[in-house]
Formats: sequence, structure tokens, C-alpha cells
Amino acid sequence: MTFRLYNTLTRSVEPFVPADGHTVRMYTCGPTVYDPAHVGNFRTFLFNDLMRRALRLQGWKVIQVQNLTDVDDKIIKRAHTTGKTIVEVTEPITQIFHQDRRYLRIEDAEEYPKATTHIPEMVALVQTLLDKGVAYVAEDGSVYFGIDRFPGYGKLSRLDTREIKSGARVAQEDYSKENAQDFALWKLAKPEDEAAGAAWDAPFGRGRPGWHLECSAMAMKYLGETLDIHGGGVDLVFPHHEDEIAQSEAATGKTFSRFWCHGEFLQIDGTKMSKRLGNITTVKDLRERGISAAALRHFVYSTHYRKQMNLSGEGLEASLEAVRRVGELAHRLETARGGTAELGVAARESEAEFQAALADDLNAPEAVAALFKFLQRANAELDRKGTDVAALEEARRVYRLMDGVLDVAPRAIRTMVGISGAEPAVGAIAGLDAEEVVAMEWAVGRLMARLEARKARDFAQADAIRGEVEERGFVVKDGPGGTGLERWR
Repeated sequence: MTFRLYNTLTRSVEPFVPADGHTVRMYTCGPTVYDPAHVGNFRTFLFNDLMRRALRLQGWKVIQVQNLTDVDDKIIKRAHTTGKTIVEVTEPITQIFHQDRRYLRIEDAEEYPKATTHIPEMVALVQTLLDKGVAYVAEDGSVYFGIDRFPGYGKLSRLDTREIKSGARVAQEDYSKENAQDFALWKLAKPEDEAAGAAWDAPFGRGRPGWHLECSAMAMKYLGETLDIHGGGVDLVFPHHEDEIAQSEAATGKTFSRFWCHGEFLQIDGTKMSKRLGNITTVKDLRERGISAAALRHFVYSTHYRKQMNLSGEGLEASLEAVRRVGELAHRLETARGGTAELGVAARESEAEFQAALADDLNAPEAVAALFKFLQRANAELDRKGTDVAALEEARRVYRLMDGVLDVAPRAIRTMVGISGAEPAVGAIAGLDAEEVVAMEWAVGRLMARLEARKARDFAQADAIRGEVEERGFVVKDGPGGTGLERWR
């Protein structure tokens, strides 16, 4: 089936195949690491993750590059007010980003280049633009791109260039700008830049890169002069991506990216989530509220990436229940010994619906619907306790395929507390991070106390402890071999 994506450049859904027929070269804009990324940012990163997995499902190899902006005006201001260098500001935030990304099961990109480690590439790009006459050194010593010297300026954002005042410029970019002006490629170093470690030598003057420059330089270094896909949030269409096109295509004379794909905003109470408005929710906030990665992924994928969505407690609660049902199906498929012929039919039909949804501009809501239709049919067939092993294996394969893209199944953490009272080595359980080890150790400790209470025939205390453990999200199962302890994450 034909795989199609919405291309912001053409404002239409178009058939997509990688230029070489085999490998998708994809660049996605990452965070500016001066504060932890909020859930609105991560909606975009989850959209990128969905695209990456869906492209691989087509049989293509994906090379994804996601930048980390570790030098810009906000970072330098933070460094200046705290008496730190930009590295001291950005390194802890970079670590938080990767922790949050892994918690949300966002796959690793092939490269995470930092702006500060690619200064030579940026200097070379600026020099090329100066040599071609599309950039100029202004009276303030900074280098600017002259948008009136690049005829194609405005083609991504559909900006009416007749309204642009020729030669207008500012030294500082801001996400909230709505007007088009000559943009800074290289900013002359100021004392606060030097103090923060944010100044580098260049033939056209000691300074630092403008915001837009890094993405062009790093994308072309790792992916070549023409990308297959450039992705990001819809707020980056202008000025960031418009300026990337201008500086890249002015330098190479080639198309910078064949497709431009943008995800819409995540809102809170009808307002875009932003640090400027102070209405942000972080991944840490969700973790502390008990919202699992599986639940957030389900919540995000329940709305098409090109539609705005509103973060709500009701929606998250519904997603928590939905992923619990997915987890139950996974367990049933894992432990079943056979199925019915109809189970195999349901699997194949659901797979076709799932693949068609993803091929239709990453229609995640329809893909989620295909998964839950399969869930309903599979449960009904498993209730019949059939003996068809081939049909069961087909159902398992299709389930793995669908969850391999959506990744909305909770993952079970299991251990046993034996009747003898021997405490299990929780830290040895594979795949647990430090937080989960602490939680499991607490639960095991409480169940050891419950075991003692039962030995003393204090069943009221034993029941109270069990209730306490289950309130923290654990499932307690007593059996002849001991007490099983399980928690979905």
C-alpha cells in the first residue's frame, strides 16, 4: 500500500518513499536545554517516534538526527543570572531530557548533535553565504542573512514577502515572533557571552551562532544536502524552519528537505502549553501523579498529530484504563495454549486495518482503534479456549507488530515472596530503574511484614498491609508457592 504524509511545504498529503528507496534521512528539531522539556514538547517528540516506527514498519531503514540546542539567548541569560557557564546550565537539563525520553519509551535517534560541538560546520556555512552574497556583516559586527536576496523566502510559511521591510533586522530571535526580518547567522560576542563560555573565533569576527544556523549545519553534516523528512512542532514553521530553508538552499542550490512534517500543539485549558505562559506540565509531574508512559502514549496517539489536543485528567484516566486492558490481553496471549481459527482471522484483519491507518498520514487514532478492535475480538476467541496453536501464534505476531509501533502496553514487574520468608533480590530484576527498584523493595518489605502477621494469625493486620500495597499500584497474588507481586508500569 502507498505510504503518504502531509507535507507542510505543499499543504497536501503526498506519497512518500525515501529518495534512494531504502533509507529515510530524517532530521527532527530537539529541545533547547535550559529548562526541562514539558509535555507539549514531548507530544512532538512522540509524534517523531511514531513516524520513525511507522517508517521502519514499511521496511525502510531510518537515520534520525535530533539536535540539542545548548547555546542561545535564553541559555546565556540563565548562565549570566546564575553565575554559571552554558555547559553548567545545559548538561543537567540534557540528562533530564534523555531520562524523560527513555521513560516515555521514545526510541534513540542515531545522532544527538549539540550546537556547541559543531561550531566549525556553522562557521563554514556562514562563510559560504557571505561568499555567495546572500549574507552581510552589519554595522554592529554581526552577520545577517538578507531575505530579499533569496527569492524563495516564505515558501514554507506562505509568507507574503511584499510586506517585508527590506533590511529590517534584530539581534535576538524569539519563538513568539510573527514578523519576518533579516535574521542573525552569527552574533558578535558580548562580555556576557565571553563570561558564559559562549564565544568562538571566526574569520568574520568572534561571536556565537544564531538560533537557526545549527540545524542546517548539523542536518547537512549527518544527512547530506537534501533530507527526506524534516520534522518538528508547528510553532517552528516560522521563523525557524523558513530560515533553515533559506540559508541551506542559498548555500547549496539544492532542495533542503523533500518533506516537512509538523505536529500540532498540546493545550491546557485551551491555551498552548509554554514556559512563557507558566502553564507547563513536565514528565516528572506525570510520573509523580502515577501516569505511566503507556498511558501518556495512548493519550497522545488518540488524537491525530495535525490536530490540537487538550491535556485533561479525564483523558489521562481513560488512557490508564485503556492500557490496563492492553496489558491484560498481552498476558492472556502469553499464557494461552491455543486459539480458534477465527482468532487468526481477527489478527490478520486487524493488521491490515492497522497498516492502512499508519500509511494514511500516520493516522494514530485509527491505528489505536484497530488495536482495540483486535483486543475485543481476541478476548472473545480466547474465552472459547481453542487448541489452534498456529492461530495463537498469528495473534501473538500481530499484537507484537501493533504494540511495536504504538508501545502502549504496560510492562509488568514481577517477583515472588516465598513462604519461607526469603527476601528476593529486587535489584537484580532486569529492566528496573532506580525509582522502580525502590518501589519494589518497599512493597517486598511490606509483604514480608504481612507474612509475619499471617504467621501470628493477625489476619486483620495482614489484610491492611495488602490493601496498603495494592493502593500503591501493585497486584498481590497468593498461591501455593508463595505470594506473587506484580506492578504495571
